[in-house]
Amino acid sequence: MSQHGETSPFLGVKGYVLKDIKKQELEQALTSLVQKGYYYTEMVTGKLIHAINNLDELQPATSIRAMPGLNPRELEFLKLVCSELTYKDIAARMNVSVHTVDGYRDALFEKLQVKSRVGLVLYAIRNKIFLVE
Repeated sequence: MSQHGETSPFLGVKGYVLKDIKKQELEQALTSLVQKGYYYTEMVTGKLIHAINNLDELQPATSIRAMPGLNPRELEFLKLVCSELTYKDIAARMNVSVHTVDGYRDALFEKLQVKSRVGLVLYAIRNKIFLVE
């Protein structure tokens, strides 16, 4: 994020806090990073939602990649990634090991040509696999 409040979730940023953050919020941010793998303030979350809502304006429909052949388990994983569940929670929900979930993640990174969980979520939203309420 620049000093002007501009951010790009496409860069694989896992968290962001302001330099005048209070101790309690910093502790919360660190806990979230350890448990969930990411932390964003309300301001950053708002900017991400705004960016997602404006994706159609930013990118013509022809730039959205066609959905590659995802198997049913990869599709289920992709939908669960769009929640606040940790990878460990996703593994439990799918009744598989965390190692198997890591395999789904890595396969989707390659198939969808993304580099982060944010990239997976954006792909799911763009391709109407996950709808933002």
